[in-house]
Amino acid sequence: MAKHHRNVGIFAHVDAGKTTTTEQILYQSGVIRALGSVNEGTAFTDSLDIEKQRGISVKAAATSFVWKDCTVNLVDTPGHIDFISEVERSLRVMDGAILIISAADGVQAQTETIWKALRKLHIPTIIYVNKMDRPAISLTDIMDNITSLLSPAALPVQQVQFDHEVLREAVSIFTEDGIDAREEHNIIAEWLADQDEEFLERFIEGEEIPPDELQERIAAEVRHGNAFPVCFGSSQKGIGIRELMEAIIDYLPGPAGNADGPLSGVVFKVERDKSMGRAVYIRLYHGKLHTRDTVTIMNRGLEEKVTQIRKLEGRKAIDLGQFEAGDIAAVYGLHEAQIGDIIGSESYVPPLPGMAVPLLTVQVHCKDTAQYPSLIAALQELSDEDPLLGLTWLKDERELHLKVMGSIQLEILESILLSRFGLAVTFDPPSVIYKETPAAEGEGFIAYTMPKPCWAVLRFAIRPLPRGSGLVYRSEVRYDHLLERYQNEVARRVPEALEQGLSGWEVTDLEVVLTYGEHHVWHTHPLDFVVATPMGIMDGLDQVRTTLLEPMQHFRITVPEENGGKVLSELVHMRAVFEAPYIAHGRCTVEGIIPVATSLNYPVQLRSETKGSGIMTTSYAGYQACPEGIIATRKRRGVDPRDQSRYILAVRNAISSS
Repeated sequence: MAKHHRNVGIFAHVDAGKTTTTEQILYQSGVIRALGSVNEGTAFTDSLDIEKQRGISVKAAATSFVWKDCTVNLVDTPGHIDFISEVERSLRVMDGAILIISAADGVQAQTETIWKALRKLHIPTIIYVNKMDRPAISLTDIMDNITSLLSPAALPVQQVQFDHEVLREAVSIFTEDGIDAREEHNIIAEWLADQDEEFLERFIEGEEIPPDELQERIAAEVRHGNAFPVCFGSSQKGIGIRELMEAIIDYLPGPAGNADGPLSGVVFKVERDKSMGRAVYIRLYHGKLHTRDTVTIMNRGLEEKVTQIRKLEGRKAIDLGQFEAGDIAAVYGLHEAQIGDIIGSESYVPPLPGMAVPLLTVQVHCKDTAQYPSLIAALQELSDEDPLLGLTWLKDERELHLKVMGSIQLEILESILLSRFGLAVTFDPPSVIYKETPAAEGEGFIAYTMPKPCWAVLRFAIRPLPRGSGLVYRSEVRYDHLLERYQNEVARRVPEALEQGLSGWEVTDLEVVLTYGEHHVWHTHPLDFVVATPMGIMDGLDQVRTTLLEPMQHFRITVPEENGGKVLSELVHMRAVFEAPYIAHGRCTVEGIIPVATSLNYPVQLRSETKGSGIMTTSYAGYQACPEGIIATRKRRGVDPRDQSRYILAVRNAISSS
C-alpha cells in the first residue's frame, strides 16, 4: 500500500498561499473542474461562511486526489497562529509535509514553529517557495534565508525559468532535458559527500554522478528526514504545481503499518455533516476497520459501533466498507469519541507535538438571555470539535468561560455562533491565563474519618519540577496497604484537584507522590477518596505555597529603521528580553521573549504607530515565574477544599443527590 499512498499536510504562515496551492493541486489533478478563489470566498477547502468572508482558513480541511496511480490524502491547515491547534492535530497524522514559504516574506516565526514540530516528529518535508512571480525576488537570498533559519540540508531540486523577468516554469534538475543544472547537481553532490565516505571518494576523484543516482540518493535521505527538497512556483498562476505533485510522489514516503496487525489509530478531527451527522476522522496506523465493527476507545475504556465509513474525493463522499493501516477516513456511529482518542492499541500512535497552548480566557454572554441553554449546547458542540476551547460552565453563577488563542479566534467564534447556531453573543475583554507551581517541597495530609460512615487517610509528597514538566503522579503505597481500586480513584482525582491552586489557577510543573494511604475494612467507600484527595492536595499546597507563572511568547518585530528606537523603548517597558536589533535594507528587526500580559494589545498599537508597516509575529515560549509584586487571582469555582467542613458537606450533598 505504501507505494501507492501518501498522507500529506500543507503547512505555512498566514498568507503564504496554502489554500491557493491546495486549490491548484485539486484542479490540476482533475478533482475539481474550476478554480476557486480565496479572495472571492470560492476556495474548495474553505467551507465555513467566515472562511469565505475573511479569506482565511480556520479549520483543517481533508480531501484526496490521485496522481500517477498514487492516492494522496491532503490536509490543508490554517496559517494563523490563533488556529495552531488545527495544525497540531494534523501534524500528528501525516507521513509527509509541504511547508510553504512566501518568496516575498521569507521564513516567519510561525514557519519556524511548524518546522520545529515537523522535526520533532521526524516528518519528511518538502519546502515549496511560493509567489516566485513577485518582482525583485532573489533566489540566492531566499535560499540563504531558508538554510540559515530552517536547515542547511534544504536543497533545491528545481530550476526556475524566466522570460524577460516573467516567471515561466519550474523544472526538475534531474529529469528535464536541455537545462544546465551542473551548479545544483554540485550542491547536492557536496551535501551527499558529507554524509557518505564512499560517495566522498567518488566526488573528490571528480567522478560525474548521473542525475538519476543523485535523485535516488537524495530521495532516500528525504524519506529518512535528513534532507529537504526545495521546490518553486507561483500557485496563483498555477506554475510549479504539477512539479510539486511529482515531488510528493518522488520524495515523500508512503505510510508504514500492517493491515493485518492489531487495530491502532487516532481521532484527529470531529465535525458535523449536514446529512450524516457526527463525522469522526481517524488515521489508522495498524489493522483494519470495517463497517459494523465494535471499536475500543482505549484511553477512556469505551466501546462504540461503526455504522458507516466514508472518504472525501473532492466534493464527493465515497462510501467504503472498510479502510486499513495508512489511510484516513470519516467514521460514523462513534458518538462518544473525542479528538485525541486512541482507537485500539496506542503502541503505533505518535505523540502530539505540543504547540497549541491557549493563553487567554474569556467570558461569553448571550445577547438574548432566553437563549442561554442554546448557547450552552452550542459551545459544548464547538468544544467537541476543538477540545482546547476548554468550556467551563459555572451553573450557579450562570457564567460560560472559554480558553482562546487570540482576538481573531474570538471573531471567528462570534461568526460561527451566529451563522451556524443563530446565536448573537458578546465577549468580555480576554484576560491572560496564569498558572501556579509549588514554591518548595512539602507534604499534604488528610484523615477523612468524620462524619461517619467514612474512612480515607492520605499523605502526599509535593515537589516542584522544571518548567514544562506538567504533572507527574506516582504512588509508593502497596496494594496490600491501600487497595488498588482506592488508589485508582486517587490517581483520577489528583489532576482535578490541581485545576485550582491557591490563587485559583491550574497548578503545574510538580511531582505528587502518594506516600501513605489507609482505608477501613467496614467504613470505607471508594467515594471517600473523591472527597479526601482534593483536601490532601490543597493541604500540601497550603504548606508549601505556590509561585505565580505567566505565559511568554517568542516574538519577531520588523519595523522601518526610523521606528526602531521607539520600539526598543516600548519592549523594555513591557519586560521583554531581546537580542541586539538587526538592521538591513532600511528595516529594523528585533527578536526575543515577552510576557503575554504586557503585550496583549501591542500588535495593534505597533501597526498604528508605523502606519501599517510594522509586523509582529509571535509563538508560544512556555511559562515563567512572575516578578515580585505581580498578583493575579481567579475566582474559585465551588468550595475551597481547605475549608474542610464546608467542603465535605458540599461534596457529600452533591454525591448523595446524583
